[in-house]
Amino acid sequence: MGGIFGVVSKKNCTLDLFFGIDYHSHLGTRRGGMAVYGAEGFNRSIHNIENSPFRTKFERDVAELQGHMGIGCISDNEPQPLLIQSHLGSYAITTVGKINNEKELVQIAYEKGHMHFLEMSGSRINSTELVAALIDQKSSFEEGLAYAQEVIDGSMTILLMTKDRLIAARDRLGRTPLVIGQKEDAFCVSFESFAYINLGYHDYYELGPAEIVSLTAEGMEQLQAPNEEMQICSFLWVYYGYPTSSYEGVNVEMMRYKCGEMLAKRDLADGGSISADMVAGVPDSGIAHAVGYANESGIPFARPFIKYTPTWPRSFMPQDQSQRNLIARMKLIPVDALIHDKRLLLIDDSIVRGTQLGETTEFLYNSGAKEVHIRPACPPLLFGCPYLNFSRSKSELDLITRRVIQEREGDNVSEELLADYANPDSQNYKEMVEEIRKKLNFTTLRFHRLDDLIASIGLPEEKVCTYCWNGKTCSGCKGAHKK
Repeated sequence: MGGIFGVVSKKNCTLDLFFGIDYHSHLGTRRGGMAVYGAEGFNRSIHNIENSPFRTKFERDVAELQGHMGIGCISDNEPQPLLIQSHLGSYAITTVGKINNEKELVQIAYEKGHMHFLEMSGSRINSTELVAALIDQKSSFEEGLAYAQEVIDGSMTILLMTKDRLIAARDRLGRTPLVIGQKEDAFCVSFESFAYINLGYHDYYELGPAEIVSLTAEGMEQLQAPNEEMQICSFLWVYYGYPTSSYEGVNVEMMRYKCGEMLAKRDLADGGSISADMVAGVPDSGIAHAVGYANESGIPFARPFIKYTPTWPRSFMPQDQSQRNLIARMKLIPVDALIHDKRLLLIDDSIVRGTQLGETTEFLYNSGAKEVHIRPACPPLLFGCPYLNFSRSKSELDLITRRVIQEREGDNVSEELLADYANPDSQNYKEMVEEIRKKLNFTTLRFHRLDDLIASIGLPEEKVCTYCWNGKTCSGCKGAHKK
């Protein structure tokens, strides 16, 4: 995924920028970057943060990166921010999102006179550089940003810094958030709404889909009005978002309580009682869901294993799957007194490949657990996300659901059949879930229903992206992913 943050102030803003970016560290652990503009012009620093946190890598840069404006990012992919010199002038740019039609857009850039792109490892080009090339095809930043949003198939939220202002553009369908904070003599722009609170800013404005605004220390100017159509990523609430953040007015922690509550209500409605001695969340993203489940069911909340976080990075970040699995195992320390001879009900944010949760279950059985009941906080994932880099899956067959469906149906599965597997009331859905339960050796398995997930968020269904679970897109989507 990734996160972005920017500040424009009447005085040096480097500390605000530093801490604001650091508060996005949960969104990625590969690269971090800061760029500022001050008396000496543009200055920038980028570091690899895979083996050391953002604060550690950038604390020495704070004294050197002095300026009254700055932008920065936590990135899972390309190095950024980039410093660009073009006919529009010099500027810095950082982005968060994903481009699906990269080859087509590169070819268009060549045809319009763009000479070359810097090539990264794996023969890829930097997506942020490509966005800059699109912007530079027009006669103003406003036109260029609108053009980039128009032609990109995927999702791209963009933050620019010129010599006299910041320009922020939320992606065309609002899949990722972008909010403005204000304090005396300064404004900030942030992916996460909590990132500026401890810096003295208060909520000022939330950009709508495709909206573009300009910021100076004196105020904000709207350059392009927002679209009505929105498809904000629902996985922000389920997993990615930090508990203290809110998107479209809906707090992450409160949504997760509601999610767990609705999972418990489904269990109680079907069985009248739940056979478990305690409810636990798979740390950390499952904890709030588990609290909601425990509150509704009356089953005590407990922590049968504790996540050891001081030295281990997030488990899904390493490129190698076996390394991710090893790190996931190493981080969880069991509490034997809460496991031995106990019936456990665990809530994880999701089941993707199934490898880690299956190993966790085996670990619990080996530690003496009598039963392990699993309640994922979202529906079965049937489709890889084409809009945001939330998963490192190279193929949809990485998903345990698609492997089970392939075993049952063969290689050629129609859209209609996949839609039936996504329907929680269908026989195919029930048999798929039972096959997953057997493969991963759970005592019972019940996924959150999609209608319950939408109710947990509380936004109109048409405003929320649910592609991962049902493969459906809105009318504003384009390219190969439009259904």
